[in-house]
Amino acid sequence: MARCAGLAAPALLRRLCSGARRVPAGYADASIRFCSTGKIYENINRAVVDRIIRVDHAGEYGANRIYAGQMAVLGRTNVGPVIQKMWDQEKAHLKKFNELMVTFRVRPTILMPFWNVMGFVLGAGTALLGKEGAMACTVAIEESIAHHYNNQIRTLMEEDPEKYEELLQIIKKFRDEELEHHDTGLDHDAELAPAYTILKGAIQVGCRAAIFLSERL
Repeated sequence: MARCAGLAAPALLRRLCSGARRVPAGYADASIRFCSTGKIYENINRAVVDRIIRVDHAGEYGANRIYAGQMAVLGRTNVGPVIQKMWDQEKAHLKKFNELMVTFRVRPTILMPFWNVMGFVLGAGTALLGKEGAMACTVAIEESIAHHYNNQIRTLMEEDPEKYEELLQIIKKFRDEELEHHDTGLDHDAELAPAYTILKGAIQVGCRAAIFLSERL
């Protein structure tokens, strides 16, 4: 015991003499560099950033699976190119969040296999209702995601808008593109889908549940 105390004392003394400051609980005492710009993040709020990147990665993955399901049913119809264009943007979103997962060393949600299946089933199932059903799904999903992104933007602005500037720019850009998808859905007769209000509401309830679980698991 005495020997352990003797070894610990010099280390404690060095820390006190160097003026090292304690990092608040939940913050990472490590620098993280963005490969694309070289921007360095220091003392980030690890709990907040982990939650944001994990759930956004899951959301973009799920969106990709939804569009895959829609294309499996409607890919050869006249609305196929419209769905493909939105899907291509979702692929870019997922690629970026894959990069952020590595940059910030965030683990994916354990629910990925579930979202893989459920996303495709939702996309294909609503597409079987016709173009209008697929577009109603798009409106419901994209409206929920845009609202979710807005909440994240507020959170990061309250944390430190300068520190999280690049992450904020990414989320804002993706939010705007999700709103474009929402408007595309409305322009392509989403509101003419069978039981549109009920369908939209049910999908958005599922969306909120998916967000809640993916943030935490």
